[in-house]
Amino acid sequence: MCGINGLFAYHPAADTPSENELLVTRDSMKARGPDGFGAWWNADRRCALGHRRLSILDLSERASQPMTSEDGNVAITYNGEIYNYPALRAELEADGVRFRSNSDTEALLHLYTRDGTRMVERLRGMFAFAIWDGMKRGLFLARDPYGIKPLYTANDGRTFRFSSQVKGLLAGGAVSRDPEPAGVVGFHLFGNIPEPFTLYREIRALPAGHFQWVDGAGPRDPQAYATLATIFTNATQAQFAIEDREVMRTALLDSVRAHMVADVEVGIFLSAGVDSGSLLGLMRDAGHRGVRAITLAFDEFRGTPDDEAPLAQTIAARYDAEHIVYRVSERDFQRDLPAILEAMDQPSIDGVNTWYVAKAAKNAGLKVALSGLGSDELLGGYPSFVTLPRWRRRFGLLAAIPGLGRIARRLIVSIMPNLARMRPKAAGLLEYANTWPGLYLLQRGLFLPHDLCGLIDRDLVREGLRRLKPLERLASDITPDPGFDFGRVLLLESTNYMRHQLLRDADWAGMAHGIEIRVPFVDLPLLKLVAPQTRVMVPGAGKALLAQAPSRPLPNEILARAKTGFAVPTGAWIAKTADVRPGASARRPAGLVSRDWSRLVLAALTSAQASYAA
Repeated sequence: MCGINGLFAYHPAADTPSENELLVTRDSMKARGPDGFGAWWNADRRCALGHRRLSILDLSERASQPMTSEDGNVAITYNGEIYNYPALRAELEADGVRFRSNSDTEALLHLYTRDGTRMVERLRGMFAFAIWDGMKRGLFLARDPYGIKPLYTANDGRTFRFSSQVKGLLAGGAVSRDPEPAGVVGFHLFGNIPEPFTLYREIRALPAGHFQWVDGAGPRDPQAYATLATIFTNATQAQFAIEDREVMRTALLDSVRAHMVADVEVGIFLSAGVDSGSLLGLMRDAGHRGVRAITLAFDEFRGTPDDEAPLAQTIAARYDAEHIVYRVSERDFQRDLPAILEAMDQPSIDGVNTWYVAKAAKNAGLKVALSGLGSDELLGGYPSFVTLPRWRRRFGLLAAIPGLGRIARRLIVSIMPNLARMRPKAAGLLEYANTWPGLYLLQRGLFLPHDLCGLIDRDLVREGLRRLKPLERLASDITPDPGFDFGRVLLLESTNYMRHQLLRDADWAGMAHGIEIRVPFVDLPLLKLVAPQTRVMVPGAGKALLAQAPSRPLPNEILARAKTGFAVPTGAWIAKTADVRPGASARRPAGLVSRDWSRLVLAALTSAQASYAA
């Protein structure tokens, strides 16, 4: 896990890339790679690659980056982990390839030399990398299909730039800070910024499951090599659908084993829930004893269902783990908030919990930790797996009547203003419930599009919605259509809330402390094996299968516990910081009249970011 960056002056009229820009961008990401750094230039100094290293595989200098081939024609800078690296290495060695290190980086280098751009089809893991091909005088960039690892690019028409962080590109000083309306609107709609947009018009995310080629003709459009909708839909049709505990267990154990490959200790983030508890049990089944498990605890939650520590201790004892409880107070949060906002590469209404558990892992001396992130998306753990199909059945036919939804919304606002204030999304049910993208926007949106003009400039809203096209974007995430409700919700949650919120937060919050967060539930081979079972899976059944997956199943008290997630009392803390707590109506932004707590958190975080930026 690392930070990568680079410059390619592809246009003949472009200035030679600045060494200072390369190094400033690279070293702005020092937290991502505290163990080492490197820089590489091609022969005519038109292309440069930078790297900050967090040593996980092959801790020696032989694995330092940027890494070049023996003949010097190919160079790579890479961030991530390739979990099928041992098998790829064996295959390459059988073809006569000689390795100089024990790193997965070198496997990528040799795989590109052999297979070219098709190499991405062979990779299991999380990755973002750039490879300079000296023979073709081009740059090849790629990102993993789930979008676990970030990669951002900027192109001014002469020079192409890339970095693991938006702030890294800005730190270099050559990228415009002009705002991107789609990014601003996306943040207010969802509490995150949907890719490929960022807050800046000139900076784009390379989309998940895409690669891009840049040569003397400039950057080509990113090309998709893997989409979750295609992979999932094909997998659901590959075999007969049946709920099978042993298939689930075998698939999960295979993923856990793959994610344990490391030359350093691997710990786990442990809540009191099924996801991380089952992971810990499977780690034990994979032969790992004495795993260090990190749990967050808060005095505000003592004696309540949100207190993770007691049941987490029960799980740790069941699976022979060393349990570490890290306590966070409101005073800690107020002190740490500037550092949290500074680490946040793009605006987010979440991630504070991950920032703290990663801090705890660093304090414990860990570099790698497993997380239960992705289980809810894969196994139907969210309320959306119930509510979206229900709303579709109840309101879909009425919502399909042209114009009825908009009329109903306006009537509700004028005739029942109290309902509109207390249940703002209720007014939009008949406007959005006729399509799956509309239903998902109702479920996950902090605001609906018609709310935004009361929050930000009307012209900005209009331009942002035009560029973002939120409903069209959501529709593309379920194309091809898997043909059943569970599958549609799985894809929408995986390609939106998980990709743009949870995985992005895991990256910036973990990397702020030099912690590599691995996510065994976010794994393509696992998705392919579980996909057929989702055709007959009802909400709740997946978590029950998961709880039974370890050879020592989770105790019933864990499965019966109401779902709370990795809870942190940040709602009240952020509200105090930004002074938009309930009752402080005179200080609320115009139009923010809903009592929906997530909306207050969004406004609070926006206010806090603005104050620290100033």
